[in-house]
Amino acid sequence: MKILSLNIWGGMLHGPLLSYLGAVDADVLCLQEVARAPSARNPWLTYRDGAVELQQRAHLYEEIAAVLPRHDGFFCPTARGELQDGDATCWQEFGLATFVRKGIPIMGQILDFIHGQYSHHGFGEHPRSRNAHAIRLFDEKANAPITVVQLHGLRDPAGKGDSPERRSQARALLALIDRIHPPGERLLVCGDFNLLPDSETFRLLGERGLADLVTGRGFTDTRTSLYTKEGRYADYMLVTPNVTVHGFDVVAAPEVSDHRPLLAEIG
Repeated sequence: MKILSLNIWGGMLHGPLLSYLGAVDADVLCLQEVARAPSARNPWLTYRDGAVELQQRAHLYEEIAAVLPRHDGFFCPTARGELQDGDATCWQEFGLATFVRKGIPIMGQILDFIHGQYSHHGFGEHPRSRNAHAIRLFDEKANAPITVVQLHGLRDPAGKGDSPERRSQARALLALIDRIHPPGERLLVCGDFNLLPDSETFRLLGERGLADLVTGRGFTDTRTSLYTKEGRYADYMLVTPNVTVHGFDVVAAPEVSDHRPLLAEIG
């Protein structure tokens, strides 16, 4: 089973991103920073947050679904806010999306918030609400179930260090996992954690037997050349010891976001 995790940056690199997702041939795609704006008139919207201004693809979720016709998609928004749509504004939903190849049985799933709650009338103040999506699949090649969990960890303008909110988020994530993952079965947790490797979150996950493939396999950078700030870690993929990892890469090229894709082949 091939599993991909990627923060897609709101579709800023729209063309290369869609080409990559359509060609990577992953069984499960765990995507963060996915947007959709059903009422948008223009293909691009402008997001502003203080000094930050980004272009966001208006119908990104639908465009990804179109290049993955052999997958079932699940869109999991955390909030809804206003973006500039030409000379007007429109509402955009923003969150996670999970795509699973058709034919892979989904035995259970849970979507819930691990920080805050859904914000319908604006994205809100930082640190903003975050959710996690967990799916329990039957892997026919391995003849065994596996639970795949993805999240986009809360962003703190002060940095990626530990905080009470991040500790609470980690405990909420573990509680969500406990609701769907039977002890002893295989487990994979991935996403843009917005954390450094020495975070307490990884100690808590480690107590459940999860080990990170990024740092564990010697990778020191999960960002592309489009990210110019300090701190090159953001994205992680953790597995329990009973997950056989046949291959794992933090993909440096092509660049399809300011984050690098994490791609694992497991058995």
